[in-house]
Amino acid sequence: MAARRRTEMMEETRAKLLAAGRTAFALKGFADASMDELTAGAGLTRGALYHNFGDKKGLLAAVVAQVDSEMAQRAQAMAAGAPSLWEALVAEGVAYVELALDPEIQRIVLLDGPAFLGDPSRWPSQNACLEATRQKISRLQEEGILKPVDVEAAARLINGAALNAALWVAASDDPQTVLPKAIEALLCLLTGFLAPRSLATADQD
Repeated sequence: MAARRRTEMMEETRAKLLAAGRTAFALKGFADASMDELTAGAGLTRGALYHNFGDKKGLLAAVVAQVDSEMAQRAQAMAAGAPSLWEALVAEGVAYVELALDPEIQRIVLLDGPAFLGDPSRWPSQNACLEATRQKISRLQEEGILKPVDVEAAARLINGAALNAALWVAASDDPQTVLPKAIEALLCLLTGFLAPRSLATADQD
């Protein structure tokens, strides 16, 4: 019983630090977020932060993973009503880019994440998205919807295009103007993966 309570307390402490870090990083950015302020805001000490995340950068990595995973889930939900798997894949990519307008996502995932954590393609949350895209591409190829290109290559290019489009939108001086340009280019790239018969059908639509 004592061990269970200890585990619950550790999880509660971690959740408080994540919430405090998420708020601080969204409002002030990673560089200007004070460890003393964010730990005090959670009613905890620096020691708790060090114990759970190692340092402030470790906390940022955990917050980025949380927000990026939610970003992917939101994109999937926005594409849930698509009439086919192909249209769902396209809608999900477009939705991911559109979410670059969300201030919290923009600051934490698309600006501070790459700046302080390095290449996003190496983040665990991005690898989870990549695996989901691999599975969709495999199914679409089995159905003859997509060209028989290498699944790994296709998944990486599609995910990379959506991610880089989102990064471009977030970093631009005028995200609202850049967004439709990024989406138009993404759609052109995605259409290039369609098998000839699927492309003909898409043109008729």
